[in-house]
Amino acid sequence: MQCAIHPDVETGLRCGKCGQPICPKCLVQTPVGARCPKCANVRKLPVFEVSPVFYLRAVGAGLAVSGALGALWPYIPYGGFFLILVSAAIGYAIGEVISISVNRKRGRGLRVIAGVGMVIAYVVSYIVDDPSLGSLDNMLDMWGLIALGIGILVAISRLR
Repeated sequence: MQCAIHPDVETGLRCGKCGQPICPKCLVQTPVGARCPKCANVRKLPVFEVSPVFYLRAVGAGLAVSGALGALWPYIPYGGFFLILVSAAIGYAIGEVISISVNRKRGRGLRVIAGVGMVIAYVVSYIVDDPSLGSLDNMLDMWGLIALGIGILVAISRLR
């Protein structure tokens, strides 16, 4: 007997619901036995189903919190290791606000929004600190970029 989806594969398996021949490649193991992909009705968990409305909410919340925290960042006295802690705290806040705004949904797109939000906060902090952008070299210093990377990791980890 040939697989209904892969006609070049011979099989002895059948779907437990509809009886259609299936090969091990297209077999979906369910709690009630082997099923074909159609009968298994495989879908994402609701927490990973993010609608366009939720993406818009995430972008709005991410821009708002990134702009606000980026504007406050230069006024936080920091230096050395404390810069990394401040960046991690800002990343946590961005990720958490985005998560709350989308009812704790998760997904790759939301992680991208959180990471971009952290970059926006970083850039806004340097614009607020020096509006003439004379210190563009300061934005690309090693410790600042390390802090930015840690902030991005913390922000996206809130949405995994």
